[in-house]
Amino acid sequence: MSSETSSVGAVVKDEKHNGIAISTKEVDTGAQLVSGLSTALDPEEALRIRRKIDKNILPMMCTLYWIQFMDKTTLGSSAILGIEQATHLSTNQYNWLGTIFYLSYLLFEYPQNLALQRFPVGKWMSINIFVWGVALMCHAACKNFAGLFVVRLILGICEGSITAGFMIVSSMFYTRNEQTLRVGYWFLMNGTAQIISGFISFGTLHIKTTGFEPWQWLMIITGALTLILAVTYWFFFPDSPTNAWFLTMDERAKAVQRIKENQTGVENKHFKKDQMIEALTDPKTWIFALFSALDNVPNSLTNQQQIIMSSFGFSDLQTTLLACVSGVVEILTIFTGVQLAARWPDVRAYVGAVYFLPTLLGILLVNLLPWSDKVGLLFAQWMTGISTTGFVLALSWLGNVTAGHTKKVVTNAIMLSAYCIGNAAGPFMWEAQYKPRNHVPWTVIGICYVICPLLLLVLRALLARENRKRDAEPVEETDDEFFIERVTEDGKRVEVKVDKEFLDLTDRQNRDFRYVL
Repeated sequence: MSSETSSVGAVVKDEKHNGIAISTKEVDTGAQLVSGLSTALDPEEALRIRRKIDKNILPMMCTLYWIQFMDKTTLGSSAILGIEQATHLSTNQYNWLGTIFYLSYLLFEYPQNLALQRFPVGKWMSINIFVWGVALMCHAACKNFAGLFVVRLILGICEGSITAGFMIVSSMFYTRNEQTLRVGYWFLMNGTAQIISGFISFGTLHIKTTGFEPWQWLMIITGALTLILAVTYWFFFPDSPTNAWFLTMDERAKAVQRIKENQTGVENKHFKKDQMIEALTDPKTWIFALFSALDNVPNSLTNQQQIIMSSFGFSDLQTTLLACVSGVVEILTIFTGVQLAARWPDVRAYVGAVYFLPTLLGILLVNLLPWSDKVGLLFAQWMTGISTTGFVLALSWLGNVTAGHTKKVVTNAIMLSAYCIGNAAGPFMWEAQYKPRNHVPWTVIGICYVICPLLLLVLRALLARENRKRDAEPVEETDDEFFIERVTEDGKRVEVKVDKEFLDLTDRQNRDFRYVL
């Protein structure tokens, strides 16, 4: 035997079958299941398995995303329910409570992504959800800024596992086109959360208890829902298609085979330094990151929305109900956006860019309409939520154009860290001196939303150019075949062939990889 080195790590040339033997540490976890399979997967069978996956994991993903968004926006709802007065918060302290959430999210985002690679995804998320629920219920016991600061910090730490975990799970179970829809489906639960949170807040205003205020009831109710979900996730949410409890062994192999077209595999539990370096030197990583940061500076509206609506002259009861409309807008725009992006090939950037236009119009109206036009100002504010679709498409797009599990983990961490930076910076725009029109914050938001669609179009141009470059390259002819050792049911060790799609290659290393646009 003679040693060789390849892009998949240390390999050994085996003269018995003129192939290359690879350590199972180097290949994708799905390789063990599908290695040796030669028959194509029947489309009807693939559809049946996809429906089974949808039935078992999509409701849980949607429920968690609803709960986690409702939980982190309890601060905004509590502002109308009396938390500022009860805990003696100044405007600056209230803004800091929004910022510290995202600063702790930022600091722990990379460790969270490493943990998601190292440990079972479902179990790790369930632990974070449980801690999250306890911290949320502890809000009710806080009497001052310091106490709220600590529990908000803990929420930020735990939040870092959710979106990153869902991005990984979506790429494990679904094809690239399916990911666009599924990411949209669980992300639009943010809108559902705003609606349900509005009704819960409305209900808590009618709870009359001595020594326990409505905002404290909101924290207890949402925290209890979170703890129930944490237990459910521990027992029922799968870590990977390779060990999903609701699939038979044959179905697991077919579930992995079904996503072969992604050329991204399922996962690899071993951290690869070369993939990390590639992620850090890939220009698209930083374009996605810049987009994520700028797109989320305006996200500070999440905690300001009900305060702004109240300043229009609406009562507390009216404000809690009117906030539900923002959720409806988000649901409708995300749903239509992902449907358009999935229906026609290579239009993600175009769809995302177009959805920024109504938002820019809304920002202009918020600034230019007379203050006496309360209805017009209200509708203009609702329009500013339409651009959320652009971020949803960018999240799914990042997973579509990134291959190599370590690279995917690193790029996810960078994009979500940028998301945190934008969210952490945003609250400081809302200074008391700018009230009630808030022209300065709205101007900053407008500038961000002008740059974001341009970044999507630049990204599309770069990826399209790379696709054309690869199409022009001569076809690489090689006789190399890759094999791993597998133990059969009767204990025999056999070598089986591994397809290129499961070698855990990055999108740069695999020249057959084509970027979706």
